Amino acid sequence: MAASSEAASLTIVVMGASGDLARKKTYPALFSVFCNGLFPPNTQIAGFARSAFTEEKFHARISSCFPKGKEEEAKEFLAKCFYFRGQYTSAADYKRLDDTLIAMETKLAPVNNRIFYMAIPPSIFVPVATNIRGNAMAPGWTRVVVEKPFGKDLESSEALGKALGALFTEEQLYRIDHYLGKEMVQNLMVLRFANSVFTPMWNRHYIKCVKITFKEPFGTKGRGGYFDEFGIIRDVMQNHLLQIMSLVAMEPPASRNAEDVRNEKVKVLKCVKPIVLEDVVLGQYGEDPLGSETSYIDDPTVPNDSVTPTFAAAVLHVQNDRWAGVPFILKCGKALDARKAEIRVQFQEPYNNLYPNMKRSRNELVIRVQPNEAIYLKMNLKEPGLSGDVCHKELDFTYKAGFGGKPDVRGAYETLIYDVIRGDHNLFVRGDELTAAWKIFTPLLHRIEGEKIKPEPYEFGSRRPVSSDALSKKYGYEHDTQYRWEPPSAVHYSRSVKTRRALPKKKVM
Repeated sequence: MAASSEAASLTIVVMGASGDLARKKTYPALFSVFCNGLFPPNTQIAGFARSAFTEEKFHARISSCFPKGKEEEAKEFLAKCFYFRGQYTSAADYKRLDDTLIAMETKLAPVNNRIFYMAIPPSIFVPVATNIRGNAMAPGWTRVVVEKPFGKDLESSEALGKALGALFTEEQLYRIDHYLGKEMVQNLMVLRFANSVFTPMWNRHYIKCVKITFKEPFGTKGRGGYFDEFGIIRDVMQNHLLQIMSLVAMEPPASRNAEDVRNEKVKVLKCVKPIVLEDVVLGQYGEDPLGSETSYIDDPTVPNDSVTPTFAAAVLHVQNDRWAGVPFILKCGKALDARKAEIRVQFQEPYNNLYPNMKRSRNELVIRVQPNEAIYLKMNLKEPGLSGDVCHKELDFTYKAGFGGKPDVRGAYETLIYDVIRGDHNLFVRGDELTAAWKIFTPLLHRIEGEKIKPEPYEFGSRRPVSSDALSKKYGYEHDTQYRWEPPSAVHYSRSVKTRRALPKKKVM
């Protein structure tokens, strides 16, 4: 049933409502959906967890990460939120929850739908899903949102998929990877398939290599115990970066329908060879030179002999006609020099070089995912004047400038939650996508952990481990140390537009 139908109620149940994920991500996203007027009529939000909370304390906790200045909206939103205390493995507690919801829902509408959002550890996904299926299904439709990680390797992922698949259909399951909800990631399909200028050059004949980077300037921040179990490859590369890569590399889908898009993503992932250790650099951050930030292993929740990588660079090879010979370089890490996520498509050099002595830079299409969302194309141009020197400039579309300083860039979680309400699977991960992804990474992960391969140390706040640049260079990526992109000023851009519009029209002679 359509999300806007007044004949249905919607109850969103946040499983793990007392946890940090719910407080920092889930509830702020739900609040944003509410503030944008995107909830269907007759929506209520139930929080389910084991902790003992009064309603006042629960509301104070979940609203602690709401944006300032929206106190009235927060008051209205919190009036829709209530807390239910129960045990995750207790069938009786789910039955009590169901009775409570039915009593509330029947007063709201004749048809009642439910969304269960699992903001819980993966170890209890199956027990919780089992109890939802057996004791808390909605009279209308029921949808279940599952947060990553979706297993630790191919075997565990398939076991989880089989267990969830026995309880819910693929239509009912929404595996959430919040990077798919980011504005610039959504823009990849528009950029590729709605601009004919890129279509003839989006292949091995024109593209030299593709690099996808994710950097964070902070360490594990008290999450060392959790992080040490998974590592940076499972935490970021196998999901976020591989999802981006599949959108960059896939063939044009038959339509924008969710199944058509996901079919093409699966096809291209099946063409990717399993990663070999020789195409990988692993790193682990130490303390910063001034000693103000401690090393990874100084985290009290991390074993002193941990060899879990906090940085990884890997080269992936797509074995199909479009991409044969084009390396896809994926890099991600914590405690680096900046917060950044971007895609760099580096093009081949021209065959006939008329300017052999210039300090040239390869043409490069850059999609900046975060921060300062932007798309720009690096070009070589003549310097103004008599010298004839060549300089590096860009054709630049920066969101804040291009949309007058106020772009409607919604949060990724907000976008995805709204899609769950609408029943749109386009930005969610399908079961066979997971299988294809784990087949690429599982042999590498088993070798790293089986042989306890020691990662290369790097300083907190540095660019990356030294060997990472050597790996990129080996596969033809050219790093321009002289070039630095600066986002244009939205104010300056707006003034220029106004100035141009104010110019008098030329008289027609």
